[in-house]
Amino acid sequence: MDAEAIEPPTASRRVAGARIVLVPYLVLLALVVLLPARQASRVTGIVGWIAEALATVGVPREPAAIVLEFLANVALFTPLGALLVLAFPGVRWWAVLLAGFLLSVGIELVQLTIPSRVSTLSDVVANTAGTAVGLLLVRGRRGDRR
Repeated sequence: MDAEAIEPPTASRRVAGARIVLVPYLVLLALVVLLPARQASRVTGIVGWIAEALATVGVPREPAAIVLEFLANVALFTPLGALLVLAFPGVRWWAVLLAGFLLSVGIELVQLTIPSRVSTLSDVVANTAGTAVGLLLVRGRRGDRR
């Protein structure tokens, strides 16, 4: 193969790619967090399954489920932080965190209107932390301090 055929994507291609991926990510995120709990559990049921598995080896189910749910929320929002940094290269770190925080607050407010969903402050904290993780993963890799 020719070395030119394997050249890395240009910055503009990376930005365009991140913007394209951001759209389906946000759609999937909306489905996971806004569907009624019964339908959403089909997607997020892994948290309960892992908590049950841990209970079989002596880890109390309820505390394990709480920790796993928090970590799942962090993981759910990590792509948001990464994609925002990649899709909008000049964005400031605080703007990425603010976007994650505001999106999370918006989700929790909408969840207040869905009878089967539970809205919690810990979700806002976990989601914002996940946004920060994604931000740090991309910015740390690039050595960017903005």
